[in-house]
Amino acid sequence: MNEPYVSVGILSGKSITFDLTGIFSTQSDSVVTGRHTATLSDSGLSFDWNGSKYTSLLFEPTTYDGDSFELEGVTIGVDFHWQRKENQRFRGALRLVVDDGKIIAINDVKVEDYLVSVISSEMAATSSLQLLRAHAVISRSWLLKQMQNRSMTVKKSYNKPHEKYPGEIIKWWDREDHALFDVCADDHCQRYQGIARVSSPVAAGAVADTKGRVLMYDGKLCDARFSKCCGGIFERFESCWDDIDHPYLAPRRDNVDSGVFPDLSIESEAEKWIEGNPPAFCNTSDDRILSQVLNRYDLERRDFYRWTEHYTQERLSSLIRERSGLELGDIISLEPLERGSSGRIIRLKITGTKGESVIGKELMIRRTLSESHLLSSAFTVERHIAPGDTIPNLFTLRGAGWGHGVGLCQIGAAVMGERGYTYDEILRHYYPGASIDKLY
Repeated sequence: MNEPYVSVGILSGKSITFDLTGIFSTQSDSVVTGRHTATLSDSGLSFDWNGSKYTSLLFEPTTYDGDSFELEGVTIGVDFHWQRKENQRFRGALRLVVDDGKIIAINDVKVEDYLVSVISSEMAATSSLQLLRAHAVISRSWLLKQMQNRSMTVKKSYNKPHEKYPGEIIKWWDREDHALFDVCADDHCQRYQGIARVSSPVAAGAVADTKGRVLMYDGKLCDARFSKCCGGIFERFESCWDDIDHPYLAPRRDNVDSGVFPDLSIESEAEKWIEGNPPAFCNTSDDRILSQVLNRYDLERRDFYRWTEHYTQERLSSLIRERSGLELGDIISLEPLERGSSGRIIRLKITGTKGESVIGKELMIRRTLSESHLLSSAFTVERHIAPGDTIPNLFTLRGAGWGHGVGLCQIGAAVMGERGYTYDEILRHYYPGASIDKLY
């Protein structure tokens, strides 16, 4: 097969300002360049461009490698603590599409160029070459798998009541809301922040070294997930998304002896593990390694492997009400009902003075207990009740890891790269049984 193009959703709004550097063509003009703004009309069904109305418009570069465009006010880190806006520059074509009362800016770009930006956006381009090569393979695998699913018109409803748990609020988020493009440019899919993020030739070299190489299992593309820090043991796919068992996303210890680990589905074992400090590749506070893997806004906090959060009664009750819509009154307890292989809570029972509810899966729990996203759902709960009171006035959550913990652990893989592991050894550690094949 030839190298494909990927369509990436970058930005949406009532108006979009963009700057074309070089010569671009459209269906309405022979050539166009410079700074422009597309604004949605009052009808909400089209936007104005040079006095005409359009529901879609394509700006194609005359020279793919030489021309580029900049989008103003792109939001990164949506709903996370580092959320901010910045201008970003991209290679390839720009498409503007009207949908659901907004203009959507979409970038059509070659897969390998997209990956160079992803590798530099997900982590520092100064990371070890072996880590960057490994990440290039998994990012390419995940992307092509999503594109394959979309071409097969795979549709799923992720927010319907779960058949196994009637009456419970069991939700998960994947990529079901992307109907107009293959993937988005933020953490929901993979961070893709344009060509300005590519600050080192090492990232481009890592992508070129692995061009067309992907992870395969049983003749099929792997859904190669990854997160920042697993917390010491990998999580299963079905703990976070659909109830599918991917053998290459199996629980393992993030350590040299990867096959020996406790059963963290047992509450007492999970508490001992999370509240301890067991050795693991991702158990590091080495600033040099962390700064190679994590961008500046990721480094705004350093407690990735083990962390602590404190909630007053007022804050916790307010968060649960505002983030989930549940009216449970003052919160009495947070009780794990089911944990995954990494100790991440899959089903959490929340009891208040006005009722109780069970929520899941892991991201639903993280969203409910934070203004943005709790670092992970692998946590224990300590209640503090003042003398004479009957309900807690303070909750302490002690947690492990950052993200869902499925597949490659970026911090752990960074440590492996620094210790001399090759990129294929890193991939075999995090995706047991998968092979590395060349598609193009």
